[in-house]
Amino acid sequence: MKRTILLSIITASLFACNQGKKPADKIILMTYPETKKDSTIDNYFGTTIADPYRWLENDTSAETKKWVNAENIVTDNYLGQIPYREDIKKRLTEIWNYPKQSAPTKVGEYYLFTKNDGLQNQDIWYIKKDLDGKEELFLDPNKLSADGTASVSILGFSNDKKYISYSIAQSGSDWSNIYVMEITTKKQLPDEIKWTKFSGTAWKGDGFYYSRYDEPVKGMELSAANQYQKVYYHQLGRPQQEDQLIFEDKGNPNLYFGATTTEDERFLVLYASAGTSGNALYYQDLSIANSKITLLVKGFDHNHSIIDNIGDKLLLNTDLAAPNRQVVLIDPKNPNPDNWEKIIPESNIALENVTTGGGFLWATYLKDASSNVIQFDLTGKKINEVKLPAIGTVSGFGGYKDDKEFFYSFTNFTTPGTVYRYDIEKATTTLFRKSELKFNTEGYETKQIFYPSKDGTKIPMFVVHKKGIKLDGNNPVYIYAYGGFQISLTPAFSLSRMLFLEKGGIYVQPSLRGGSEYGEAWHKAGMLEKKQNVFDDFIAAAEYLVKEKYTNPSKIAIAGGSNGGLLVGACMTQRPELFKVALPAVGVLDMLRYHKFTVGWGWVVEYGSSENEKDFKYLIKYSPLHNVKANANYPATLITTADHDDRVVPAHSFKFAATLQEKYKGPNPILIRIAAKAGHGAGKPTTKIIEEAADVWSFVFQNLGMSW
Repeated sequence: MKRTILLSIITASLFACNQGKKPADKIILMTYPETKKDSTIDNYFGTTIADPYRWLENDTSAETKKWVNAENIVTDNYLGQIPYREDIKKRLTEIWNYPKQSAPTKVGEYYLFTKNDGLQNQDIWYIKKDLDGKEELFLDPNKLSADGTASVSILGFSNDKKYISYSIAQSGSDWSNIYVMEITTKKQLPDEIKWTKFSGTAWKGDGFYYSRYDEPVKGMELSAANQYQKVYYHQLGRPQQEDQLIFEDKGNPNLYFGATTTEDERFLVLYASAGTSGNALYYQDLSIANSKITLLVKGFDHNHSIIDNIGDKLLLNTDLAAPNRQVVLIDPKNPNPDNWEKIIPESNIALENVTTGGGFLWATYLKDASSNVIQFDLTGKKINEVKLPAIGTVSGFGGYKDDKEFFYSFTNFTTPGTVYRYDIEKATTTLFRKSELKFNTEGYETKQIFYPSKDGTKIPMFVVHKKGIKLDGNNPVYIYAYGGFQISLTPAFSLSRMLFLEKGGIYVQPSLRGGSEYGEAWHKAGMLEKKQNVFDDFIAAAEYLVKEKYTNPSKIAIAGGSNGGLLVGACMTQRPELFKVALPAVGVLDMLRYHKFTVGWGWVVEYGSSENEKDFKYLIKYSPLHNVKANANYPATLITTADHDDRVVPAHSFKFAATLQEKYKGPNPILIRIAAKAGHGAGKPTTKIIEEAADVWSFVFQNLGMSW
């Protein structure tokens, strides 16, 4: 529908004085593109549902490309009228521009780590023989593409520490190719493995196991359903077509398969999953000639992961009979759970991860959404509780059995990634590398609040702001959350977010049900027919902030990506009056058809499926696309997606934007920003990250009435 809107935005900055730039008094919103409607109708168990924008699902058609271009022109025109758009981009570039370096990983006699001089599009891999030695360039992803859109992921190392395997993904797609380099010579081998997705490399001798799909139909690479994933073994030096098929399930196309090997390469372990949670385990004893792949733990109601082996037995991290997880020792010859030996019993806090290193077990727990690390011996005896620098998030604990030390990273909302060195024998932590960030974070504080959700459940929430902020009900607030797929949001540093805090904003991060902050019970309380709990938790967070005078509805922006994009879409359609700005990013917004694209079928265990009548009845109640009403006053909305997103295909965002633009008659802008040569988020180059952040924050500042 064509229309031209004159947005009269009268702003009075409530926290900035008369200095600097104020939001635009008037922004002329161009006419939205005319989005044709067709007569597509589906019948779900006697209920007819119109889908007039189904044609936008064809992302490669000339018609869809024309629509995408027209929408981007409208969005860019709007953003171009915001007085401080370039100032925000300049400031983001300034704070981004400092040297960054990862924690080193020891591989044999070498240390591998990444560096970025500040604004390089992709981090560069370096290598050196000892910590004080000369660093040498190992792998530079920036040389793989002119625009920095090729990204590299390190997948693994051969057991003799001779080879490294890595993958290259293009333009943000989940598709990747696997390559191999010799560590000492930095020579790339001719091996190339194509059409892998969500695959690691499990090394065995001079080769590795990996997962792949069949080559997709040309032109449908980014949208067609990915089915019949298989596990292969690749012998170095041989072409991919000679790789040995190890495992498949011809009777069930919708299963994920992954492979890992124990550190001593005795056992191959195969993971089979019908979705994003719950799995079965299979194993093969590679020390026995012609041994068979055998079921170890049946699926798919619980979550299991092999930590390593102890001789002929396997250490398992599992939530079977332990919602907060436990570690058990399994004899593969007698794998019945009745025979499991408890090594680390279930605790009253959630066990997030367990790794090995130096002959010990390193267990990372979540206590009210923050990391706690405990060292155990292999029998489960507690050795030491690692003293962390502060409340926050750690990564990198663990290593090889003969390691004497390892390096881990620590971060929280006001601490950029800081690298520490841990001496295993002495059980001591020393600072190894501090961030060179040129931004004073000392003037900010973080607190954790517990607030009641709709059903009375207490939900934890982190609140970050400048010290001494006044609770007068007029502060701009940015609420970010996820709430699903067992993913926990823990304290982490964000350069982009500091810009908002710097200008007087309050950042809020509630730990919604659906994550695993409090174990599997917390996850299950926010999935399937209980998904509405997640939205209620988020809405209750905003209501609490208003009640306690942090802010008011005209000052609240809400944001989330992927499943978090669904969160934003559901909340803005359920309670549009509670929020001023909505930022659904790469969101799952069509809950009736999400399972028909790429790997969407894997989310059925989390959401349910519209092909099941019971599931359809609750999905239709919250599906953002199907709950847009003509008489609601929706927040100013900036939908973000990308043309190479083959995780959550952009059709979700296209159809949601078209529906909102058609039905909404109010004064707030409804815009969609579609990035080119970008995907779901992983591997995005620095240039594109800054450009998108500048546009999003410009939109937020303008519509919350914030001055620069």
